[in-house]
Amino acid sequence: MKAKKETRTTIRTKKNENHCPVPQGTLIIIGGKENKGEDAPDNKKKPPDFIKLQVLEAFKDATHKKEPVIEVVTTASGEGAESFQDYQKVFEKIGITNVGHIHHNSREEVLSDPMLERLKNADGVFFSGGDQLKLTGFYGGTDFLIYLKQRYINEQLAIGGTSAGAMAMSTPMIYAGNEDVQELGGEIKITTGLEFLKDVCIDTHFVHRGRFVRMAQVVITNPTCIGIGLEEDTAVVIKNGLEMQVIGTGLVIIIEGFGIRDSSIKEFSEDKPVTARDLRVHLLADGATYLIPQLNPPHK
Repeated sequence: MKAKKETRTTIRTKKNENHCPVPQGTLIIIGGKENKGEDAPDNKKKPPDFIKLQVLEAFKDATHKKEPVIEVVTTASGEGAESFQDYQKVFEKIGITNVGHIHHNSREEVLSDPMLERLKNADGVFFSGGDQLKLTGFYGGTDFLIYLKQRYINEQLAIGGTSAGAMAMSTPMIYAGNEDVQELGGEIKITTGLEFLKDVCIDTHFVHRGRFVRMAQVVITNPTCIGIGLEEDTAVVIKNGLEMQVIGTGLVIIIEGFGIRDSSIKEFSEDKPVTARDLRVHLLADGATYLIPQLNPPHK
């Protein structure tokens, strides 16, 4: 069995070679409530190796600039001005003083906003929390998103997101289904995210809000996809499109469904609790690494 598993891994590696461009940019995907300079993380005991502002410092580092230009996108938030002011203050604490604000209230505003020059000059773009469906509904298929992806692929651009801004980074993207219904088949609603990561689903506030089962549903319905659940004040830094490292004070929980042998998929919409056998789970803390697998042959 061991030899067979190693053979499969080798095949995956060969399929990845020279088929699609390797992104030059970096993703910093945050589970929400990242430390903004407080003396302890929110909602948890202070660990002995706690570092103030660790997650947001990682975002700055990913820009490869001492004094980077940052654009903060608060479109997901219902209080865009307040959200921007909070991040403007915290970025100043870590030496980022050139911080712009992008906020849209409709898709029409996005289509008529000539902001590509601002994106051209940015070293990093940071998406705040709120409602992830606003991000996909307003930006999907627009020049804004296409240009952002082009820069992420071809340049050392940092793309950060927290809470809803993190969940929108992947495809598929969860947009509805709380802990009250997560165990019932078909109650978790998903759509296409912004697709900086494909065949990956991101969920945030993962431990604090008990979201394991809803992520498992996504994996059960499409075992090609892996689930990455991020605890608060915890992030993953992703380089070269696949190479992931955990930072912060909490856990990252990864759910893989490649080995699922049986599930209740044939009766998934019958208002019954979901069942599945042979899910695989990883618990990763600060400093741990993970290589995002690619089962689907990449294509242009």
